Amino acid sequence: MSPVHRENHLIGRIGWLRAAVLGANDGIISTASLVLGVASAGGTIHGVLVAGVAGLVAGAMSMAAGEYVSVSSQSDTEQADLVREKDELASDPGYETEELAQIYVGRGLAIDLAREVARQLMAKDALGAHARDELGMSAATTARPVQAAMASAATFSVGAAAPLILVLLAPANALLALVAVGSLIFLAVLGMVGAKTGGAGLLRPTLRVTFWGALAMAITTGIGALIGAAV
Repeated sequence: MSPVHRENHLIGRIGWLRAAVLGANDGIISTASLVLGVASAGGTIHGVLVAGVAGLVAGAMSMAAGEYVSVSSQSDTEQADLVREKDELASDPGYETEELAQIYVGRGLAIDLAREVARQLMAKDALGAHARDELGMSAATTARPVQAAMASAATFSVGAAAPLILVLLAPANALLALVAVGSLIFLAVLGMVGAKTGGAGLLRPTLRVTFWGALAMAITTGIGALIGAAV
């Protein structure tokens, strides 16, 4: 008997990858925009750093809380569906077997084979079979609130630290240009890393992340300059 070939599919990364990319992207864009807005309004290096650090801490906590709440809502919905399915299996297993068989018929199996498959799968793990094939749940896509919250907070902090490092390194007369260009480079690298990790092409994700980052920073810088001139 030949050994079983195990495959590592990229969809298994979807839970943490989405939260990680979102956290790092938001960290870079929000902190760089905040720094540029304060600097263009005439803020000192000290004021820019204080605003940036405050934005990093507040943003990381906000990302963690937001991810935990939103993913917990998904998890609550999944658990409610599983409880309902468990009750239906207990009250009418015959109907549930036929329901599963009809799903397999819809996927191309003959009715007799579909019913046999449904019977065998339900004999081993009825709830697991219905969760997977009726509800579309799997171990790869199951909601993990704590994992999502930690990934978002950590990657937001890493992303937000990048523009702050540029502030520390930049001379006062080149702060705006260095932070803007450096942050766009960070965003482009993030887009490429996220695309590579997710198995997608590099060009479109990189351009997408860079474009929206540039737009956010340009708008914030413009508003900061207007407020600085008016105050």
